[in-house]
Amino acid sequence: MNQFLPVSKEEMVERGWYWYDFLVITGDAYVDHPTFGPAIISRVLEAEGYRVAVLAQPDWHSAEAFAAMGRPRLGVLLSAGNIDSMVAHYTAAKRRRHDDAYSPGNQAGRRPDRATIVYSSRVREAFGDIPLIIGGLEASLRRYAHYDYWEDKVRRSILVDSQADLLTYGMGERATREIARRLSKKEPIASITDVKGTCFLARSADTCAYPRVEVASFEEVARDKRAYALANQVEYEEHDPIRGRAIVQRHGDAYVIANPPAMPLNTAELDAVAELPYVREPHPMYDAMGGVPAIEEVRFSVAHNRGCFGACNFCSLAFHQGRMITSRSHESVIREVEMLTEHPGFKGYIHDVGGPTANFRHPSCAKQLEHGLCKKRACLAPTPCPNLDADHSDYLKLLRELRAIPGIKKIFIRSGIRFDYMLEDRNGEFFAELVKHHVSGQLKVAPEHCVSGVLDYMGKPHIQVYEKFKQKYDRLNQKYGKEQYVVPYLMSSHPGCTLQDAVKLAEWLNKTGRQPEQVQDFYPTPGTLSTCMYYTGIDPRTMEPVYVPTDPRDKAMQRALMQWKRPDKRPLVLEALRKAGREDLIGYGKECLLRPLHGAPAGGPPEGRKSAGKGRAGEKIRGGKPKLKQAGLRVEHNESHAKRKAGWAKPKSKKNIKPGKGRQS
Repeated sequence: MNQFLPVSKEEMVERGWYWYDFLVITGDAYVDHPTFGPAIISRVLEAEGYRVAVLAQPDWHSAEAFAAMGRPRLGVLLSAGNIDSMVAHYTAAKRRRHDDAYSPGNQAGRRPDRATIVYSSRVREAFGDIPLIIGGLEASLRRYAHYDYWEDKVRRSILVDSQADLLTYGMGERATREIARRLSKKEPIASITDVKGTCFLARSADTCAYPRVEVASFEEVARDKRAYALANQVEYEEHDPIRGRAIVQRHGDAYVIANPPAMPLNTAELDAVAELPYVREPHPMYDAMGGVPAIEEVRFSVAHNRGCFGACNFCSLAFHQGRMITSRSHESVIREVEMLTEHPGFKGYIHDVGGPTANFRHPSCAKQLEHGLCKKRACLAPTPCPNLDADHSDYLKLLRELRAIPGIKKIFIRSGIRFDYMLEDRNGEFFAELVKHHVSGQLKVAPEHCVSGVLDYMGKPHIQVYEKFKQKYDRLNQKYGKEQYVVPYLMSSHPGCTLQDAVKLAEWLNKTGRQPEQVQDFYPTPGTLSTCMYYTGIDPRTMEPVYVPTDPRDKAMQRALMQWKRPDKRPLVLEALRKAGREDLIGYGKECLLRPLHGAPAGGPPEGRKSAGKGRAGEKIRGGKPKLKQAGLRVEHNESHAKRKAGWAKPKSKKNIKPGKGRQS
């Protein structure tokens, strides 16, 4: 039976340990499962023969909890957890969250804000100059000078603020193994400066062991938004394990040096990591606290791939895992599913066979294996690259093999599906079998918006692609007698989305007879291209100015327009239509969003009349777009916050939904 790694001195003694090599600290509860980054790194080190202890969600108010298991022989590895601690704690409206799926009992407040920095400080108090390596998503996305949404300013690299010795970015297995090997050989941490997938601080840029490019300094990007946008684009372009160069960024008298990315694990290596002896459950110390909710989504799910070439600009994956796809072997996935069938709680259903994007099993083209991914070209959007290899045959074969395993009733796919990639596959077998066998009533896809200009800023395909997909999906469901629906993810207030664009989205939803039950505001998370647009008012790909909705009232109106039928949204929708000059959508026609109040005249000036020339706060519109206050600069934040409305994000009943009448938009 697999054992949890020790979490206390008592558990170490039970193993006969009176010393250990590495302390792994995490801001999440200790869940020993291969979808939890700290668990992976812990097991990778254990497999290399090191003694590893885990310190999960320690009390950060003093160093005492950090020193409780004694000083590790070789070093401390530290992560904020599976997601950025600020994202874990705050909504897009900067309101404190009341729950935390990565903590026992769904209880919020068990890790500090900016957990990596706080934990690092306590480690230094407890152990002095011990080798300290930070990693995980929070460290990975904040490795350069970055815009911080919660402070509304540019912060220094987290490597500087944490005073760690090294930062590992990306998935980290290769880098961690090499660092551990060299520390075990008694090599000083200060001399470990040539490991790919790591960042370090140096007094000279000449310390860099690889071909390099220097971007604007922290001081420059904090002062000049154009410099920030240029640096952000270079950081993206060089994030490639084949052609990528090291990146150097000065911070005061020191240099942050990011070595080129490590190569992704190959199939055999990925299999080995996936099949390490995880317990696959939260530690029993959480049982009395209600367990850890995050396990419920993944307990009976399988991750078969890594990486994503979808390249959505608001997504952190491209900057973390990278765009190169690697996948596990069929044999490895089959072994894992067979093991899951033996679990006492298993009822015959595999909830997901997915990953960052479920239907990616191989690189987007053969060219990238030698030359890396293209700098200036996305694989899928706005149109698919001519070299795209759209082929689902291997994934389909894997799913068929899994369906044949004794004890399996259903294999579902709940990870994101790239519908544009599916349509490029001229063989329709996968689409047909997806509908017949792998949808659990609802298929989640992400068109995000309907206006082409907004979708271009997002890095998403145009809405005609989604509509084509939706039509084919409906035909197949009708053909196979299925009552299954599409659940579209839609986003409001993304950079480039004006109030007029939001009205067009509402019109599109009305025309298609759909209205989403829940909507999502754009969330400026660290490091993404969309966050760069949000902060600078510049598209870093073109260096052209882009409109950015930042005022809470305007953002609330964009969100309300997506749910115009809800009575509690009426005042905001009415305000939005008037502000956008679209009173023509107030009336009794089927194209109208609102009915007039009793005694009020129906309709108003149609689009194109005088009132349609007003945008944000009465600004004149040229060419249908709001005039930016200053080219290349975003409108400054309004510090006030919109009040939460009654029924905010409250799902509606799904009873009596009929085909063609649900959330299919």
